[in-house]
Amino acid sequence: MTEYYVPTGAGESEYVEKRSRFLGHVRPVRSEDEARAFVAEMKKKYYDARHNCWCYLLKDGPERYSDDGEPQGTAGIPMLEVFRREGVTNLVCVVTRYFGGVLLGAGGLFRAYTKSAKDALDAAGRSVVRRWVQLEIPCSYAALERYKQEIAAFDGAVAGMDYGAGVSIRALLPEERSEAFRARILDLSGGAVEPAVTGESLQAVPVG
Repeated sequence: MTEYYVPTGAGESEYVEKRSRFLGHVRPVRSEDEARAFVAEMKKKYYDARHNCWCYLLKDGPERYSDDGEPQGTAGIPMLEVFRREGVTNLVCVVTRYFGGVLLGAGGLFRAYTKSAKDALDAAGRSVVRRWVQLEIPCSYAALERYKQEIAAFDGAVAGMDYGAGVSIRALLPEERSEAFRARILDLSGGAVEPAVTGESLQAVPVG
């Protein structure tokens, strides 16, 4: 399965350029209806703003954008390009501009809308959607940090930990790397620890 990236959650940003105020909002969405509903919500909330420029991208679905009165090509497309470049999909972004009385020119608008979209995405965070193998790994407290480093080295994620006399790590490993990871832990522990497979799932896991 091909992995892809989505926003982890909601993200917001604020940027001021020559007294114009730009408010960026990013939200994860799963349908065009959700995306359009969020655009409508932001337009209603910021009804007094000069512009509410927006775009959205859906995996295996449409890409749409609007300059909402800004000069053509200075807002919607630059915002869309941010997310294409970052490889993120299933999201909607609205950047609201309160005009500050000073014209920014095409270059200034391009930079402002690009920055607002990127900052909002950074605030939202990124998650990778892929098929994961769920593993249970028993370990001592002394070995905990080393095992966490090994999980990260195999592009995995710690999903939780149970503490007792020792630690039981619940980990998610990419499907194609799970067997190599299990072999690595078995080797690292001198054959004493063999991670147990407890299931598989298709889900979004935060990265970076």
